[in-house]
Amino acid sequence: MQDQRQQRCIRDFGEQWTAFPDNRGYYGSKELLEDICRPLIEAEELRGCRVAEIGAGTGRIVNMLLDAGASHVVAVEPSQAVRALERNVRERSEQVTVLQTTGEQIPPNAELDWALSIGVLHHIPEPEPVVQAMYRALRPGGRILIWLYGREGNRLLLFFLLPLRTITQRLPHRVLNLLVSLIDLPLRLYMTLCRHFPLPLRGYLCNVLGHFNPAERRLVIYDQLNPAYAKYYSREEAVDLLRKCGFQDIQVHHRHGYSWTVMATKPDCARAAA
Repeated sequence: MQDQRQQRCIRDFGEQWTAFPDNRGYYGSKELLEDICRPLIEAEELRGCRVAEIGAGTGRIVNMLLDAGASHVVAVEPSQAVRALERNVRERSEQVTVLQTTGEQIPPNAELDWALSIGVLHHIPEPEPVVQAMYRALRPGGRILIWLYGREGNRLLLFFLLPLRTITQRLPHRVLNLLVSLIDLPLRLYMTLCRHFPLPLRGYLCNVLGHFNPAERRLVIYDQLNPAYAKYYSREEAVDLLRKCGFQDIQVHHRHGYSWTVMATKPDCARAAA
């Protein structure tokens, strides 16, 4: 059952990113990467580093990492979206290694400085093998950074979203795309109200979604309704996911009150032995 859900998620996201390959604007910017990573790290800390990005999709985060100064990015993407990824990084192909495989197949002992997975692990029914593979691929002292949907701060969203998703995840692309356009209308009204009142999800809607153009905003709605599997992590679950795989010095940030950015370090065995 887990394998079936994972394969369906891979297929769904392959269709999604094939239909929406454009990463221009704030949606694909270094500024958004900084918003995701801060205050745990500054984007400048990636300069000159060898980085893996797990669940690379169309290459949006890959290009963000290169814009931040990463020297090389290993882009891991199992779905058919890998074709869009290759097109979107074509001009920087010498700095990118594209692997069309699942996250648990990332090569071990790759001596990576960083391993990132942004918006992906919460769509994997059993994420621990992927996190363990990220651990093995890092050099001693290397760091992991993940971004996950949060359970805390999303009560209102989940009240409406979870029942709706039981229907929308079964809809064909064209029908779901039409539904997204209809949902966008009340969302725009709610975003306007958030600018004046302290409503739920105000931080995210004003500081992130409010920077997106209409097409990018509709893509975010589609991304919420499309997946066959999505888990909303509590803070404790997010920390345990990394701790159980051997990471130390775990730091957590509740981003805009609705999601978790989590950073941790692979122990430096040589230093520990000294």
